[in-house]
Amino acid sequence: MIIYDLKCDKKHKFEGWFNDRAAYEAQKSGKLITCPICGSSGVEMVPSTISIMGRDMKDEGHGKSKEISPLKAVQLFQEYMNKNFDDVGDRFAEVAMKIHNGEEERRNIKGTTTKEDEDTLKEAGVEFFKISVPKLDS
Repeated sequence: MIIYDLKCDKKHKFEGWFNDRAAYEAQKSGKLITCPICGSSGVEMVPSTISIMGRDMKDEGHGKSKEISPLKAVQLFQEYMNKNFDDVGDRFAEVAMKIHNGEEERRNIKGTTTKEDEDTLKEAGVEFFKISVPKLDS
């Protein structure tokens, strides 16, 4: 399974999971890939942080990728999130709305929401996405 970062013609970003590149191309040409936010089928691939990391992790002498365990991948992801996102906890919806309305500085945030919070954010046109990240013991 390959995960591609995608963007629709209205600039909404999301990811798609495909068996291979040919499956992506076939689905794209058949207009079977649609934006989960606006439903547009005008979709293109965008550079992925993971794929960029993958290229950087090539073994200098042999051109083979170094193995990375799923646990290490989750640890790296959590380190990235902790370093690059402000944790606003259960105030996520409130802070996201303020950023959307220009009342607070635009920045990356993370936190928790209720289903009602998510519905309110969607209705207001606030872009966000949910990621379940397992808790790791130190």
